[in-house]
Amino acid sequence: MSAAGNPGATLAAEDAKGTAPGAEPSLAEQARRGPRKFWLALPVGIVAVMLAGALGLRQDAQTAVLVLVVVVALVFDYTNGFHDAANAIATSVSTRALTPRVALLMAAVMNMVGALLGVAVAKTISEVITPPTGLHGLTVVAAGVLGAITWNMITWYFGLPSSSSHALIGGVVGAGLASASSVNWSSVVDKVAIPMVVSPVVGFCLAYLVMVAILWIFRRAHPSRVGRRFRVAQSLSAASLALGHGLQDAQKTMGIIVLALVTTGHSTGDTVPLWVIVSCAGALSLGTYAGGWRIMRTLGRKVIELDPPKGFAAEATASMVLYVTAYIWHAPISTTHTMTAAIMGVGATKRLSAVRWGVAGNIVTAWILTMPMAAAVAAVVYWLVHFFGA
Repeated sequence: MSAAGNPGATLAAEDAKGTAPGAEPSLAEQARRGPRKFWLALPVGIVAVMLAGALGLRQDAQTAVLVLVVVVALVFDYTNGFHDAANAIATSVSTRALTPRVALLMAAVMNMVGALLGVAVAKTISEVITPPTGLHGLTVVAAGVLGAITWNMITWYFGLPSSSSHALIGGVVGAGLASASSVNWSSVVDKVAIPMVVSPVVGFCLAYLVMVAILWIFRRAHPSRVGRRFRVAQSLSAASLALGHGLQDAQKTMGIIVLALVTTGHSTGDTVPLWVIVSCAGALSLGTYAGGWRIMRTLGRKVIELDPPKGFAAEATASMVLYVTAYIWHAPISTTHTMTAAIMGVGATKRLSAVRWGVAGNIVTAWILTMPMAAAVAAVVYWLVHFFGA
């Protein structure tokens, strides 16, 4: 089959294309190199943060540790961006609705815009735990974010589209439990656990129904003409999904920074400072432009074979779920869970066997492990920092 007739040809070409001596690396190769370097630097970064936190506890350098926690939170925001970039653009790139460079730029810009459109989810995140005040509270927050970053990098390395949102919440809860902080379990259940289960189910069912409607409405149309029209429509649905991703995910880091500010008396938690909103939006946008090519291949080709109508149906459905949960429920749901479930839903309209359930099973396993694993890493980081800093 020619590249023009293969929906996954763009990514395949990126994977197969070599780099001649002295030539500029391909976009895919550049995207892979950045996160790989970050992955190698992660253990060094974690040790540095732990040592700095321990030193801060000994020296009572509260302001220095607060700055350190803000930086760590923004690093998480960056990893969230390149980890979840695939959610917004994998389907558009794999169906050739957008070129990789245009898709990444579009996703980065729309992530930035989405991050500026609300703070309700940020307030939910900041209320998950009530850490101690001062340096001890900052240690708890930093440990939670480090747990989330570590799990993000592990799942990125293996190409699994796990949830950065649930990694962050799991990390914060794990650090909170390790420090005997008060955990707002009603908020965790109502705003995290229930949406974690409901949003993928709704995404799957709605995407299935939307795809059935599309198949029925265009049942007599010429396939190639329909494909061309839906490539255009998919550009809009991809932008909408990227906007929803920014609306949801940037706010989670905002909530963590607000939590750190509250523990040190720099904020009451009622509002999110403008500098926090802008810095989180920028970090997420930069991370998105770095790309998440390993995960993109999983979502774009390994779950089902996508075409433009299926890609549009999945993206439009996931966007609706993101908007409703952010503005009405104020729940920090997972963009990854929702989008992956929507992709499965549109694939199931062809036949259930069209979905590669083995890959889907691996993804679900990562979903289940995300919160407890991030919590465990965060607890270990907290105990180490507190032990050496006590």
